[in-house]
Amino acid sequence: MRAIIPVAGVGSRLRPHTYTVPKVLLNVAGKPILGHILDTMLEEGIREATFVVGYMGDLVEEYVRENYDLDATFVEQKSREGLGHAIWLARESLKDDPVLIILGDTIFDVDLSPVISGEHSSLGVKRVDDPRRFGVVEMRGQVVERLVEKPENPTTNLAIVGLYFIRSPRLLGECLNQLVKNDQRTRGEYQLTDALQMMIDRGEKFNTFTVDGWFDCGKPETLLATNRHLLSRRPLERRISGVVVNSPVYIAPTATIENAIIGPNATIADGAVVRDSIITDSIVGEHSSVEKAILDESIIGADAKVRGETRKVNIGASSELSIG
Repeated sequence: MRAIIPVAGVGSRLRPHTYTVPKVLLNVAGKPILGHILDTMLEEGIREATFVVGYMGDLVEEYVRENYDLDATFVEQKSREGLGHAIWLARESLKDDPVLIILGDTIFDVDLSPVISGEHSSLGVKRVDDPRRFGVVEMRGQVVERLVEKPENPTTNLAIVGLYFIRSPRLLGECLNQLVKNDQRTRGEYQLTDALQMMIDRGEKFNTFTVDGWFDCGKPETLLATNRHLLSRRPLERRISGVVVNSPVYIAPTATIENAIIGPNATIADGAVVRDSIITDSIVGEHSSVEKAILDESIIGADAKVRGETRKVNIGASSELSIG
């Protein structure tokens, strides 16, 4: 089975970090977002993947080829015209064998084995507070009846979360071809949900599977929240002389930490240097340095430098002083 992974997004909400690296290569809990996705994919025995790349796609290809033994192909999406357009560009991968479509900016925690062995196509879903931001699923019993992209007045809060198991890839390819040929757009883009609805109208049966472990990495606050969750699943027990480590944390073996307090919920990436600092609930990127600083809820990009300063304070009793 082959996975199709769209990773062409610019990641504008994560600027300035995405000025120099694509969103899917941002570090979270010790590895790039894409690395978490590919590790989960390999655990399910999927070793073939088609990547739809765009913004800094050469860096994505370099990362995949250097770190993973995959049968990988790369397709460029030169213009961003929607998820349906991205999958249409990968239509050479829509053959007879089932495919798994995985959105490249979302980390998920779900057992895919029952889905892959199931009889029908299936959509990953989760109940959300504001379904107007998502494609939603309307059910008839255990079968999907209707899909609606970002409805103004949703009749359900069952959102599609970015995992799609397709039993009939050729039919999906035909429906995507029809969308593009007829220039059928929703909200100005070719939507994958519209192609899936065409499949349903032509008799394809879809069911759903619940994805409770669904972690968005699209904004700084959600990236840090995902970092917290992933660290909580694999707390690091590591002693470093002169350093207080408050689990859960990730400290890369090649990181240098001196006279510091690290954690909880801190990721220190490869080659990073932290001295005389306190870092909590933060991500410090590759080969960056932090000295004499107190960081909380912070993201430090690769090769960046943060340097604070010591201060002399003379303050009397019953006083209050805030520095920062």
